[in-house]
Amino acid sequence: MILRFFILTLVLSINTFVSAQGKIYKGNSTSYSDCLFTVDKDKAYSGNSTSYSDTKLTIKGDKVYKGNSTSYSDCLFTIKDGKIYSGNSTSYSDCVYTIKGDKVYKGNSTSYSDCVFTFSKNKMYNGNSTSYSDTAVTFDGVFKYWLLVILVGPH
Repeated sequence: MILRFFILTLVLSINTFVSAQGKIYKGNSTSYSDCLFTVDKDKAYSGNSTSYSDTKLTIKGDKVYKGNSTSYSDCLFTIKDGKIYSGNSTSYSDCVYTIKGDKVYKGNSTSYSDCVFTFSKNKMYNGNSTSYSDTAVTFDGVFKYWLLVILVGPH
């Protein structure tokens, strides 16, 4: 029983650490001036800021909200079973992206031709590529793929 409690505590503390702070940079850069977003706990901010007024998104459970809001009407995306849905929906027709392995696809597809992004190490690439010239963003920190896609991807 004590061992189970210890393992649960360890897992929860790792989860908290994993969602600590990270940065997302334009292309292959990690320069301060190329920082697109800073993620700290349950908030994503513009650039290098962690100011309340620069909050781009708030993450709460499986929902992503506009700015500092957690209001139903401000829900931008719902995350469920490797899919990103528009708004509060989890309807097949509202699926914006499907994430499978290290690939992100348009809508409900997992077809090669519908691949929007590929992840490798600390980079997100455009399409099926992992070529230096196709780097969409470089990130430091540990991120869920869906968060990077929501922040960077076309919607």
